[in-house]
Amino acid sequence: MVGIFKSLGGFAVTPHKVSVCILLQIFAPQAKTSVPFSFSSVAQHNRLGLFLLALTKSCDDILEPKLEELINQLREVGGLLDHWLIDHLTSRLSSLASPDDLFNFFNEMRGILGGSDSGVMEDDQIVLDPNSNLGMFLRRCVLAFNVLSFEGVCHLLTNIGMYCKETLSSCSYGASEVDDTRNDLETLPEYENMDLENLVFEKVNEEIEAKKRSTQGISFHFHMSEALSGLAEDVDVPSFPKCKTSSKAKEVFSYSHTLCNTSRDMDPSGGAFLRTNWQMQGYLDAQAETIEKLGSLFSLNAFEMVLKQLQKMAPELHRVHFLRYLNTLSHDDYFSALENVHRYFDYSAGTEGFDFVPPGSGCNSFGRYEIALLCLGMMHVHFGHPKQALEVLTEAVHVSQQQSNDTCLTYTLAAIGNLLSESGFSRSSGILGSSYSPLMSMGISLSVQQQLFVLLTESLRRAESLKLKRLVASNHLAMAKFHLMHVQRPLLSFGPRASSKLRTSPISVCKELRLSNHLICQYGTESSTKTTDGSFSTTWLKNLQKPTGSHVLSRDPESGNNSSELPFFAQPTSIPGSVLQLLGSSYLLRASAAELYGSAPLARINALLYATCFADASSSSDASLAYVKLIQHLAIFEGYKEAFSALKVAEEKFLSLSKSRILLLKLQLVHEHALHRGCLKLAQQACNEIGVLASSVTGVDLDLKTEASFRHARTLLAANQFSEAARVAHSLFCLCYKYNLQVQNASVLLLLAEIHKKSGNAVVGLPYALASLSFCQSFNLDLLKASATLTIAELWLSLGPSHSKRALNLLHGAFPMILGHGGLELRARAFIVEAKCYLCSPSFSVSKDPEVVLDPLKQASEELQLLEYHELAAEAFYLMAMVFDKLGRLEEREEAADSFKKHIMALENPEETDSSLLNVS
Repeated sequence: MVGIFKSLGGFAVTPHKVSVCILLQIFAPQAKTSVPFSFSSVAQHNRLGLFLLALTKSCDDILEPKLEELINQLREVGGLLDHWLIDHLTSRLSSLASPDDLFNFFNEMRGILGGSDSGVMEDDQIVLDPNSNLGMFLRRCVLAFNVLSFEGVCHLLTNIGMYCKETLSSCSYGASEVDDTRNDLETLPEYENMDLENLVFEKVNEEIEAKKRSTQGISFHFHMSEALSGLAEDVDVPSFPKCKTSSKAKEVFSYSHTLCNTSRDMDPSGGAFLRTNWQMQGYLDAQAETIEKLGSLFSLNAFEMVLKQLQKMAPELHRVHFLRYLNTLSHDDYFSALENVHRYFDYSAGTEGFDFVPPGSGCNSFGRYEIALLCLGMMHVHFGHPKQALEVLTEAVHVSQQQSNDTCLTYTLAAIGNLLSESGFSRSSGILGSSYSPLMSMGISLSVQQQLFVLLTESLRRAESLKLKRLVASNHLAMAKFHLMHVQRPLLSFGPRASSKLRTSPISVCKELRLSNHLICQYGTESSTKTTDGSFSTTWLKNLQKPTGSHVLSRDPESGNNSSELPFFAQPTSIPGSVLQLLGSSYLLRASAAELYGSAPLARINALLYATCFADASSSSDASLAYVKLIQHLAIFEGYKEAFSALKVAEEKFLSLSKSRILLLKLQLVHEHALHRGCLKLAQQACNEIGVLASSVTGVDLDLKTEASFRHARTLLAANQFSEAARVAHSLFCLCYKYNLQVQNASVLLLLAEIHKKSGNAVVGLPYALASLSFCQSFNLDLLKASATLTIAELWLSLGPSHSKRALNLLHGAFPMILGHGGLELRARAFIVEAKCYLCSPSFSVSKDPEVVLDPLKQASEELQLLEYHELAAEAFYLMAMVFDKLGRLEEREEAADSFKKHIMALENPEETDSSLLNVS
């Protein structure tokens, strides 16, 4: 709720500001003023001060909280004194029954401020510095009240009555207190009945018309409350049961509830209120961040209605079209998004909503056409149209060069680099013009990988010269990803001194990541921003009821909500959301790099750090990726029971929409679990579902396409269809080679080796395993290298007992990596192969040293039972039964034989377990 009358400066006294002034009087009382309680500790007093500081910083927000929301915040802040604070606030508000009371109240407020004329102060008296944040807020309130006319004071008094009635009628602080409040409010109708609305509106309109006549324009936009919020009857808000409400669903419900109740929040009396252009721009910026964060969970129709009303009341606010474009883009409405982005640039020529440094003077005859092309190209990227996106972005490069718009050119180069890294291009022609690349002008053809490196280097250089700190940080992350996935190849490689070292550089990856974090910590205002500390304080106040502890993958999201543990140790940091997203992206990339390099602890700690510290500021896509990494870690190291339990928690946080990472993870877990339990029909069904998620457009969703083909080949291998499995794996290798997916090729080659090993063609499988090992060495894939070494040992062992010593030596060389970073399956395989090597060795005697064989087999059987991997578990128990039989330990032999029989029967009769897995899927 806000007051009706605001000066052209935009600051007006409202009931909420009066409430804050009452709390300021409690925080810093006058010497002769009696406070109904005393603070028991300095920390308690400081806690209230921090809360008031956040309230004053958020006073310019477009929506002011109702008294009920303020009371809820006081309950979280006040601790043991929350009842005292609430009672004093409500009683003081209800005591303002006449204009004289308001005048006396603001006269008392002056005594809180310190200064040269403050007089003699007592020892324990607390005064506010007039130049502090709290002091400046109080001075603004006093000055705004002083300029009010009598009609404005009466209307403020009426609003205070409505402000209190809405809340106190539904609150239960005690029967006596409610009765007293109602008695106090009964004195207000004489002012409510005064016909002041027309008089005040006429004064405002006269001032606006006079301003128009004098300057032929208005420096601020004025909007009515109905323009934003007369939508409560038209918007359907879904209900979310408490027992099934996820954090994302709560956030969406909170946003929808805000849209539907805006009229009651802003002005229950139905009067008009004024909002400055700065506030409207800040509101739209906040909604743009919310759209990016929630994605398709963002309410399409409710926000569309708000934007339509805004467009009617403020047609000069062209940024509304851009917000409509973002809203439809998040819901994958191609035609509406295309129409709105065209409409935005037709009306505004791209002059609103972009933080680009303006281009050179005298070279802007086409307006912001190059920025329009950049937005159009990014829209094609979002909808999976790589060829159209490349054509539009290439045109944006030419127009930016013609208009000397270096900033737009830098962003466009970065966008093309992102397109090349995310989409597949088999040919390099048409990516860069000959006039742009000096090497191509010399007649030298560059591969797609080399052109990507040229683009990233050029974009980084330009961003650094233009001091675009955030783009510099983003480009460093892109360079780190490039060094992670590609070997270092010189652009010109010929002659006797040409480098023959073809390896990725982990040092370069770490260097780029550190440079990105360093620049983010020193980010500057490379452009004009509309965001102030107020928006961060507003967000901080709204999140007071959130638990403070880390509840990642916790089944009770409300646990740990203790008001005494609220984060009042520091003020909220005024770091833009885009900067926090970049910082969080660096930790996600660290986790991905650790996964490729084979460091499971580093991958887990970086993903956990992101999910704990950056989940609130990140988009749904990035946050879900962190959860995916954590759940995959659980599946690999703890088993499927823990992974599926955590998956249910993640599904409550992120809806399983089309192509969502959570849905893909779910299908992957179901496929792995089905293969281990022998449910091949269910495994093939999950594999087909993964393939359906991928787009049919060539070069798009290559990760999904390779994942589906890889799992299809594994399913055929489990069904002993070796020729079909080899055919699918070979076609997948050709696809990866075509689009330069070298890291995936290492896994495909290892799969071909597994196929030939299981089919009994060990000699044919060895070259594939050695080729995979070579790929792993080039890309520093240490854990996959250990797995390839294990496969080579198995192949050598299958050639006969004479090769058992060589296989054992290879295995022992890979043991440090396998035991240190390998999962349950990889460790169990290594233990079984070690036992087989000893048993096949002619020089080994089981009777002399049986524990050398039994210990690894027992360890393998325990880990395989956690995975429910029936085939390998049966093999482990079979070997154990053989060893016990040779040792004459008949009772233990029978136990191992019974376990072997159970796993074989479960493997041969998978129908009994299909139903449970289908419930998970």
